[in-house]
Amino acid sequence: MAVQAFVEIDNCFESAQVLAAKIDKYMRFCRRKVKDVDGKERPMWRTRWWVPDGRRGGQPNPPLLLVFNRVGPRNPNTVIAQLAELTQRQWQGEAYDDGFHMYDGKLPIVVTGTKQLQEHGPAGAIFRRFGRPHNQTLLEAIGNPRREAHDARQQAEYEAREWEYKEQQRRAAEQKRAEREARRPVCASCGAKFTDERWKAIDPAGWDAPRETHPHLCNGCKQRAITAERQAEQATHEQRAEGGWLSRFRPGTG
Repeated sequence: MAVQAFVEIDNCFESAQVLAAKIDKYMRFCRRKVKDVDGKERPMWRTRWWVPDGRRGGQPNPPLLLVFNRVGPRNPNTVIAQLAELTQRQWQGEAYDDGFHMYDGKLPIVVTGTKQLQEHGPAGAIFRRFGRPHNQTLLEAIGNPRREAHDARQQAEYEAREWEYKEQQRRAAEQKRAEREARRPVCASCGAKFTDERWKAIDPAGWDAPRETHPHLCNGCKQRAITAERQAEQATHEQRAEGGWLSRFRPGTG
């Protein structure tokens, strides 16, 4: 993973005050603003180097990596302690109750030594960020692990709430379906449950809806019942017609 950062090599000849003045220059550079190609004013460095859009309070300036090469007479440990105090306003973030800091507009300052780099390599936990008590890997030092952990917890809590809400909705829908199934009519003839279409047909939509002739029968049994009724009606009609025709030939008639 590529890391975009300012790198300053110090051979331990310069005082903490001189280094602090250099850091002031870095901050002035980071604060310079120009109009981007879209006409919007942005920090100049953002027009030179691409960075992802940060979250609220999550847009620090490019980190400054100070690498101390112990050649000169100055003790880097003493210089680092003095430098951290002199530049506190540039790097110190805003503390939040959730246990992390915001570094919007701040300059992350990370220090290490050439000896540590030789012994452990650039992937080792040999980088100390001002304001933090322990060494970290470079990505951890220039990043915000506590903020990431906080966001991960919030995301997990949000997903848990979403899952619980969806589960409640699912259970409610399941119960509603079960209650509806319990009310589903059963055919008085064959015992089959009504289809949704048949159930809707026996439930009038309004006062002027046509009256259902066989509300206790499923559609198949209804059709058979209608056929049987028509056949019975036809047979009755024929019997009546036949009886009337035969009466004409009875003795004493005509």
